[in-house]
Amino acid sequence: MTLLLTADATAAGGGSSMIIMLVLMFAIFYFLIIRPENKKKKKTEEMRNSLSIGDEITTIGGLTGKIVQITEDTITFETSEDRVRIQAKKWSISTTAKMEAAEAQARNKKRK
Repeated sequence: MTLLLTADATAAGGGSSMIIMLVLMFAIFYFLIIRPENKKKKKTEEMRNSLSIGDEITTIGGLTGKIVQITEDTITFETSEDRVRIQAKKWSISTTAKMEAAEAQARNKKRK
């Protein structure tokens, strides 16, 4: 009889520690994976919404150029002095020259 009571008490204590461990694992995932990814997405979306004519951009495919026209969901940019124009969706823009310069400056400040 006492063995049965001891087993029940151990099982009840193990359940609460298991819940604590699950909550702790979720908190770790949130702060190390989910939250930084959401910040990065928000920053990228703000960058894409603030594009203006004349900005130097790089697409996710590696094409670089200067923006010459912007619509609600597409941009047109020139890739060279030959005035080759390419139209792309806004979601395909990965970086701008301004963004790269700001990141480089932030990295230099961290090093000092």
